[in-house]
Amino acid sequence: MPQSPTGPVPPAPARRPLSSSPSLLRAARENLQLLAEDLRTPSPSMDPLFSSSRRRWIRRLPYALAFLATAVLVPVTITVLTREYGLNGALSGALAVAQAAPLLLAVTRPLQAWWIVFGADVVGAVALIGSAEVPGQSWPWTPPVIVGYLLLLLCLGLREPRRTLLAVWLVTGAAGLVFELVSQSRSDGSHVLLFVLSGVVLVITGALRERGDAQRRLAAQTTISAAERAQRTLLEERARIARELHDVVAHHMSVITVQADSAPYRIEGLPETAREEFGAIAASARESLTEMRRLLTVLRSEGAEGELTPQPGLSRVQQLVEATVRAGVPAELSLGVDPGAVPQAVDLSAYRIVQEALANVVRHAPGAVTGVSVTVDGPDLVVLVVNGAADSPDSPLESTGTGHGLVGMRERVRLTGGTLDTGPLPDGGFRVAARLPLVTPVTSEDDG
Repeated sequence: MPQSPTGPVPPAPARRPLSSSPSLLRAARENLQLLAEDLRTPSPSMDPLFSSSRRRWIRRLPYALAFLATAVLVPVTITVLTREYGLNGALSGALAVAQAAPLLLAVTRPLQAWWIVFGADVVGAVALIGSAEVPGQSWPWTPPVIVGYLLLLLCLGLREPRRTLLAVWLVTGAAGLVFELVSQSRSDGSHVLLFVLSGVVLVITGALRERGDAQRRLAAQTTISAAERAQRTLLEERARIARELHDVVAHHMSVITVQADSAPYRIEGLPETAREEFGAIAASARESLTEMRRLLTVLRSEGAEGELTPQPGLSRVQQLVEATVRAGVPAELSLGVDPGAVPQAVDLSAYRIVQEALANVVRHAPGAVTGVSVTVDGPDLVVLVVNGAADSPDSPLESTGTGHGLVGMRERVRLTGGTLDTGPLPDGGFRVAARLPLVTPVTSEDDG
């Protein structure tokens, strides 16, 4: 589930857009209904604020602050209501608990806590109307009410969307205006103070929440883009390998076609059924070649006309090493295999692995001493490219190369059923070791 600075954020429920009806009265009524609906629809997340933080003390901080605020506000509210306003002790205690205790709930469900606190604040303001009027007393909102309400809005702004915050702010202002109209003589402007301060708190916390959500979406999009880029690179490399292998397969199909066509002339005394069978084999081979050319056309990318040239093999590895030496990388080759005895698919794959490994050396370790070894070990062809640390790591890196580095190597090794081992060396160099089977392994139905 995506994370935000204040906790995991599940997909928000769809909210209807505010109305833009031509009728002003109708639009106002519809928008008020939408805002009321937002007040009844809390955020789907029930996780504590800052629950996604890696630091344990930050995850516990909201609970600690809520507990501290509750522990302070409850006795202070009781004292203020009983001594300064003359309210009954039981009523003062009930109001104090209802106005402060929901701060503990606000850590996970701030909108539900707001309904409790706001209702208790309104009841408290109504109860204070009957108390003796003393100059300097705050009404309709007492100082503890203002402090607790702002702390609650702090939690609310970090969790709820913008329209919900707007609805809360408007309800807060409307309640204060109603009390102002009820008793202008008792009002000392505390409703205006709370209205302004609540707007500031909601704007700041809402902006912080939206910034965190934007960063979360950006991080998620970056992750998706990186995954898509890696997948695209892999698919491009597989298509490139498929295009190169077309020549290998086409050669074998051409040999089959020639042998099937010439068999009736090379072998005397063939019955008519055998001649027809050889003719059918030749026709099927020619049809397969045609289909392969169509497939190659689908796989071919724009500007790939140069790929019509014959595919290289181990016989041209010496040229690769010489070109690498000319590029400033001292390289040596040990070729302990007859290129003509290597299957074409393995021959091409081994050449490309050496090519990509040397290109990586030129790009990432210019000047490093490099050794290339191609040998036969039992039924496998072993390709080993080892380079030391770069002589001048600050020198410009080359951008040449025909494939996608390690991605292309892995795909070519997987194609031939071999194994690939790559990794850094203790001295700062790098090692590429590929083992390619010279004989295609036969998989029986009983395997696995």
